[in-house]
Amino acid sequence: MPLEGEYAPPPPVDWIRDQIETWERTDGREGTKHRDTGLPVVIVVNRGARSGKLHRTPLMRVEEGGRFLAVGSKGGAPQNPGWVNNIRSQPAVEVWDETERGDYVAREIEGDERSEWWERAVATYPPYAEYQTRTDRLIPLFVLEPAGS
Repeated sequence: MPLEGEYAPPPPVDWIRDQIETWERTDGREGTKHRDTGLPVVIVVNRGARSGKLHRTPLMRVEEGGRFLAVGSKGGAPQNPGWVNNIRSQPAVEVWDETERGDYVAREIEGDERSEWWERAVATYPPYAEYQTRTDRLIPLFVLEPAGS
């Protein structure tokens, strides 16, 4: 069942706001590529842990077998992106992949599973490796699995 509720305004960062607005205006026919690289992205919708509002976040599209990976890199910043806490507290999310939308459940991963997904992430978007060198924190990874599977 899709997440229901009020959407928070898009982040004030121009390219993120523009990407989300383009995606929504075209029902996923446009706005599906990262503006700088042209690589595919998905929109992950999660519920705010404090506000309860729905947040939309474009993330690099890392997919394997119908599952997606959410990488909490924030460009290697010292703190996690806000959505990490949201997903930790409320793991039900939606994934918008081009014109498809689906319900997923997020699960934070570690150990060998994390290593395998990290390799996929870096192969998909090589800057992730550099981002990890910029920060002392271990970049959190979440596998997004179809709800009900």
